[in-house]
Amino acid sequence: MKLILAIVQHEDSAAVSEELTKNKINVTKLASTGGFLRAGNVTFLIGTDEEHIDNIIDIIKNKCKSRTELAAPAAMYMGASAWPVEVVVGGATIFVLDVDRFEKV
Repeated sequence: MKLILAIVQHEDSAAVSEELTKNKINVTKLASTGGFLRAGNVTFLIGTDEEHIDNIIDIIKNKCKSRTELAAPAAMYMGASAWPVEVVVGGATIFVLDVDRFEKV
């Protein structure tokens, strides 16, 4: 048994959730916030067997697109002023973890 943690930008989360559900993949969604841009994300928790991992990752890859946005640098949050910078956002950060024990009660 594996646990997939996928951190997805909020803009892409509905498409990811819809596609996972359409493929009968059980998923739990948690609202989360990125530390760098302080923007909304969704963290998906997916318990699965090892043979389904590549399919799930492909679904996430196909629904998460990278794009550029103007963002205020971190110094701006500290009260200093600075010009916005262009940053790449979107895509997904995916972790696949071993699960020692799983119980559904």
